[in-house]
Amino acid sequence: MSTILDKIVANRREEVSSLKKTLPLSEIKERIDLAYKTNSLRKALITEGASGIIAEFKRRSPSKGIINDKVLPEVITKGYADAGASGLSVLTDETFFGGNSSDLIAAREANPHIPILRKDFMVDEYQFYEARMLKADVILLIAAVLDKSAISDFSSLAHELGMEVLLELHDESELEKIDDRVDMIGINNRNLKDFSIDMNRSLKLLEQLPEKAIKISESGLSDPEMVNQLRAKGFNGFLMGENFMKTYNPTEACRNFISKLTR
Repeated sequence: MSTILDKIVANRREEVSSLKKTLPLSEIKERIDLAYKTNSLRKALITEGASGIIAEFKRRSPSKGIINDKVLPEVITKGYADAGASGLSVLTDETFFGGNSSDLIAAREANPHIPILRKDFMVDEYQFYEARMLKADVILLIAAVLDKSAISDFSSLAHELGMEVLLELHDESELEKIDDRVDMIGINNRNLKDFSIDMNRSLKLLEQLPEKAIKISESGLSDPEMVNQLRAKGFNGFLMGENFMKTYNPTEACRNFISKLTR
């Protein structure tokens, strides 16, 4: 029986196959702005006094449906940056999350100097060149959908294109897929197979991560005190989307949250 994750990945592969016909890789490569220097999320997270918050622009999700489809990416992401976020995350999967490439373009134009993660299901090298064309700074690799060889190859390609890599893990079985080439390791508290949340997941896997790794806790974070506790345990970053996006004023929610953090 296929899971939500299986459906998302299968759909993404089909979409990429179609994109290759309408916008060939050769044309993507020609559109890449080689003069653009990417921003480092890794450095932003370990800068003294950094909030560590990676604030996400997300319209909807498979588990929650529509979260907030009344706001503009350039407005919200600029507000997140002004509120003190260390980085931004923008969903570019349209079918399941309501995102698109235009959202990332808008966020980039509004925020030239803050690291932006392209949040998507990366399954083909085409998407990496596309991400670089869109001026993303960081790409996400999800261990649940990639083998170790693909993680290694994709990490190398991302670096060749000047982007950083965030490797996302969900359980102990994926620890063996950690590659020296990845720049950051994320622990997703959400189970991508059934979208349930287990806030202990981050702490369970923390001690099994490489000591020098830049560690990020993802999903289900809604309490500043929880973020403070995770930071004290060794986490550097905290990827948050729904907690801010579900409010009437996501940027103000982000500002209030960051004001309660211990730094």
